[in-house]
Amino acid sequence: MDVVARRRGRPRKAPVVPAAQVPRTGLHEQAAGRLRDMIVRGVLPAGASLVETDLSVALGVSRTPLREALKLLAAEGLVELHQNRSARVPDWTPEEILELFEALAGIERLTAELAAPRISETLMDALRGKQAQLDRMHRDQVLDAYFALNQEIHRTIVEAARNRPLAEAHAALQARAQWARLRALSSGSRWEESAREHRDLFEALAARDAAAAGTVAHRHVLRTGVVIAETLQARRTDPAAP
Repeated sequence: MDVVARRRGRPRKAPVVPAAQVPRTGLHEQAAGRLRDMIVRGVLPAGASLVETDLSVALGVSRTPLREALKLLAAEGLVELHQNRSARVPDWTPEEILELFEALAGIERLTAELAAPRISETLMDALRGKQAQLDRMHRDQVLDAYFALNQEIHRTIVEAARNRPLAEAHAALQARAQWARLRALSSGSRWEESAREHRDLFEALAARDAAAAGTVAHRHVLRTGVVIAETLQARRTDPAAP
């Protein structure tokens, strides 16, 4: 069943992909995971209204765990909840995206600076393998797998920094950041640019160069925010813009 979406006053259909019923254990967390993925990948687009009855059927859960799932996603900034119990996917503005990535760039600069001298040889070896995989995925143009591994590499660097408050701050921004990062990578030129930045960041970490790692990480993250903010601004000016 379709979820009816309204954006800028125009009715739209936001497709909900039918799927097998969610297992009974951890219903609200599993439903939240499914919805998170649908929002990040644009199955439920920005501005889409989230109709409880339709989502209950699509996810195979009752409305109680669904409401708990929506609360989880609201805490992550992926859902807006209103007093009349309606919910929707936020229609992010260019300014909101830029602010998000300014904050995330600062966090990732510091985590990279801390990770460079602190990363263990075990994690460094794991990162080396992941970087080699990332290069192959970029060469073969496998976007979904590249995107998933890209996020894993960012989390590995945060782990290597060994700073719990920074890790918590980073995790709090990740859901919204993933929405924007996937759209940025969908641009061929940004994907190429991002792949180069990842190689530069790996080399700085391998050299234990904290200053270089921080500079590359900050530039890499902020550039993604700028690309998406510019794209959203272009669509404001010309709704037909890609």
